[in-house]
Amino acid sequence: MNQATYDYLKQQFGIDADILDRTQAAEKKLAGVFEKLDDIQTFNQYKVLHHFQEARINDQHFAWNTGYGYDDVGRTALEQLYADVFGAEAGLVRPTIVNGTHALASVYLGLLRPGDELIYCNGDPYDTMQTVIGLKGDAYGNLKEFGVTYKQVDLLPGNQIDLEGVKKAIGPNTKICALQRSRGYVFRNAMTIPQIESWAAACKSVKPDVICMVDNCYGEFTDTKEPVQVGADIMAGSLIKNPGGGLAVSGGYVVGRKDLVDKVATRVTSPGIGGECGLTFGQTRSMFQGLFIAPRVTIGAVKGAALCAQVFADLGYEVCPGPEDPRNDIVEAVKLGTPEAVCAFCEGVQAAAPIDSYVTPVPWDMPGYTDQIIMAAGAFVGGSSIELSADAPMREPYIVYFQGGITYEHAKFGVIKALQTLKDKIIV
Repeated sequence: MNQATYDYLKQQFGIDADILDRTQAAEKKLAGVFEKLDDIQTFNQYKVLHHFQEARINDQHFAWNTGYGYDDVGRTALEQLYADVFGAEAGLVRPTIVNGTHALASVYLGLLRPGDELIYCNGDPYDTMQTVIGLKGDAYGNLKEFGVTYKQVDLLPGNQIDLEGVKKAIGPNTKICALQRSRGYVFRNAMTIPQIESWAAACKSVKPDVICMVDNCYGEFTDTKEPVQVGADIMAGSLIKNPGGGLAVSGGYVVGRKDLVDKVATRVTSPGIGGECGLTFGQTRSMFQGLFIAPRVTIGAVKGAALCAQVFADLGYEVCPGPEDPRNDIVEAVKLGTPEAVCAFCEGVQAAAPIDSYVTPVPWDMPGYTDQIIMAAGAFVGGSSIELSADAPMREPYIVYFQGGITYEHAKFGVIKALQTLKDKIIV
């Protein structure tokens, strides 16, 4: 940063000089990492542009109708555009899908039937998905209640998928093999595209008709390929994460094989209606534009995560991924060790926000979670994980998960404020 910016941060935000110096030193170390990330961003930006032009998107696609939503040309174009960008046959993109958990649950509830088996192939699924499956709690309508059986195969040391274990686990009733690309609340790296490709091939080698499903939350546009381009049959995610570009106000997506997406659509609406109905409520313009800028927004967030890793690794904290590790999602995990440190970190991130910066985040009983969760998220869109945020389950070993930032500069400021708050509270 130049001297004017340096002085402004000191004077207007009360940032100590040593913290600014530490951040600048970390950025210099990451020059090579940032250059590689810029290459990914550039590729994906031109890919998205190409598919926009091929789809002949125009002003009529921003209009919307009322009632049932029949013949909504904008919705139809948006869903096919998502499919094309991600290398799939078909897509379902709706503002009425409330979050990533809803998108994923719609896939499972749309495709699994009593007696079918679901296998998670990289250990414990994300907390909210454990509730959906029926592993924790007794939430009404979970998969267990419908007679769907569950099995999981844990990762091998080194964050490697146990391919032989997966192949042995697949049985005559196995309908879906699932992989969670991001780490959830687990201290591990995200799954890489080559790992996903090898996993899908291993599953198909045992049972060619098994459905390979990827939870793609946080992973979109972090590589030049997406899971359905390397063997996954279907994948799902949230529009208030990477693909919405910070402009989508709600929603989720499902893309993959057309026959599978059509079945999921009947779960999102109803049997016999599927994807033929459903208003977009005037949101197509922001969803189109959000998708267009998503490659740049995503890589800005990835750079912010890398900076967070470098700064806290330099201070001696255990981080995941490491500063120079390959990145396949936008999340950075920092093992802080105490509840006080987790709360201070989140307070700093909240104080860096443009919205609700004056609010102090506290742990609370968040729906779908078994542990209390603390979440810093001063966002224009409530709960938007592509905007600057940090969250953590209040359980040992007290790991905080940092992600997002519509611009790299904002993500960087989140790191700075988190560090300043930790210092002010004499935790670092």
